[in-house]
Amino acid sequence: MIGELVPGSVVTEWRLDDAEPVALFPEEAAVVANAVARRQREFATVRLCARLALGRLGVPESPLTPGARGEPRWPVGTAGSMTHCDGYRAAAVARASDVVSLGIDAEPSGPLPDGVLERVSLPEERRHLGALAARAPEVSWERLLFSAKESVFKTWYPLTGRELDFDEATVEFSRDSATEAEDGTEDGGESGAGGTFTARLLVPGPVVGGTRREGFTGRWLARDGLVLTAIVLTR
Repeated sequence: MIGELVPGSVVTEWRLDDAEPVALFPEEAAVVANAVARRQREFATVRLCARLALGRLGVPESPLTPGARGEPRWPVGTAGSMTHCDGYRAAAVARASDVVSLGIDAEPSGPLPDGVLERVSLPEERRHLGALAARAPEVSWERLLFSAKESVFKTWYPLTGRELDFDEATVEFSRDSATEAEDGTEDGGESGAGGTFTARLLVPGPVVGGTRREGFTGRWLARDGLVLTAIVLTR
């Protein structure tokens, strides 16, 4: 599914579970040596996805260990992003000559836990979500906002090496015209929902190609009990 949200220059791989055995590099195994079994399995499967995607770019296998913020450290000459949640693991990679930075995220559909929306959103975003929910209640807009902000951070951090708080970017969603037409159909629901989003940075943005970025644009999809978002900054 994540492949539907990115251009052809980006290679993706995904898995729905951790059934496939994965042999980690010693450096990777050390990262999760003290983690619970579930975390170890997710960590391994998402790296399997990343290796397969990198392999399709002709990049040999190597350890994919996290940096200080937990971000994957990609092989020289590549850019990428990983995500995992209940029922989905995915990686997206590209050549650095094609893509400056990218961020992907997947989340299970459903409301956020109590109090989380207020911590991750601004008042204008909550009003925006309310208007969207009135028109398309079948989409988990709260989760989608959280996912979009995760994708924003994953795109931002490799460019800046700095934190970006949830209240330092504001996100607005649009729906594709095709999904607008599906409103009210008997078998509508999340399977047909998708569109674009715009993230406006409320702090000075990174300089990319000699130009300071004031925000990012991305795509979103809601299907099969998941919400997914992706941002790709191409060169």
